[in-house]
Amino acid sequence: MSARRLSAVLHRRLDWFLVGMAAAVGLAWLFPDPGADGGWMHPEVLTKAGVAVVFFLHGIGLPFAALKAGTLRWPLHLTVQACTFLLFPLMGIGLLALAGGHLPAGLRLGFFYLCALPSTVSSSVALTAAARGNVPAAVFNATLSALLGVLLTPLWLAANVAPGGAGVPLGPVVLDLIIWLVLPLVAGQLLRPWLGGWAARNKRFTQRVDRGTVLLLVYTSFCDSVKRGVWTGQGWETLAVAVAGSALLLTAALLATSAACRLLGFPEEDRIAAVFCGSKKTLASGVPMAALIFGASADTGLILVPIMIYHPLQLVVCGVLAGRWARREPEPEPREQSVTPDRSPQTGG
Repeated sequence: MSARRLSAVLHRRLDWFLVGMAAAVGLAWLFPDPGADGGWMHPEVLTKAGVAVVFFLHGIGLPFAALKAGTLRWPLHLTVQACTFLLFPLMGIGLLALAGGHLPAGLRLGFFYLCALPSTVSSSVALTAAARGNVPAAVFNATLSALLGVLLTPLWLAANVAPGGAGVPLGPVVLDLIIWLVLPLVAGQLLRPWLGGWAARNKRFTQRVDRGTVLLLVYTSFCDSVKRGVWTGQGWETLAVAVAGSALLLTAALLATSAACRLLGFPEEDRIAAVFCGSKKTLASGVPMAALIFGASADTGLILVPIMIYHPLQLVVCGVLAGRWARREPEPEPREQSVTPDRSPQTGG
């Protein structure tokens, strides 16, 4: 598949997903009762089942065999993971320090939750391929980030910020993540030899199930928020702050990741992979993880606002970067003249 066609497929798939997110929020605003706590949809059961479905499909689709070509680039891998799980949380702490007490508690937690999330998998790899970057390294880092996030995301939350100012109950949260996230992921990997071919042939169907489940979780998360009046009095100021904060974080991440790669002397293909994997944050995993970590908290809808804004913003900006990098001139081949000085002493006596 050509880079142009791959990029087009990516954007077609994401268009309906972004529209679906807006529709899910709108439905939660108009009809919050079914998806709220105690509603006929039983979100306390639906949420965990949905998380299991999402990560079971991720387990079937994770191409570990394709990672072998990228496993030896450890300076690159350490740079990407440090940007995702160290630089980003530190930027989140700095952003909240600058904001002081002017942000609602749910939005403050949402910004830090965004910063603690792992990177995306599919779009990071697709954009790296479209920009003619190091695809094996992107596959390795995006997959590794998803696995590390199961532990590091709740650890960062437990160490810094929590709903209502209370500490995150790390033990129960990790246990829930293991049961409803890790075990389905492992089950998908174990069944990959039998189901991998089917998943590859029916990729459009599995993607629709995956994204549709995420949209359902977005709906139920916002239902409780609307039902409990979390959005009352927030107004457009909250949305404007979320957009500005997300744009600031994305800009800082892109500049810092690119600068680190140039400082370490990475080739252009590695820098492209690092920028896309190190600056992106996952909505597909972020929503299910939030459902497990924050449970039926009334602030869950507000907590999800930053990642729901950051998600389309990163796709637009990184899509523009991918198009620009795809048009770059190929690196020149070594010239024959570089070896002529070594031959001259032999020919000239």
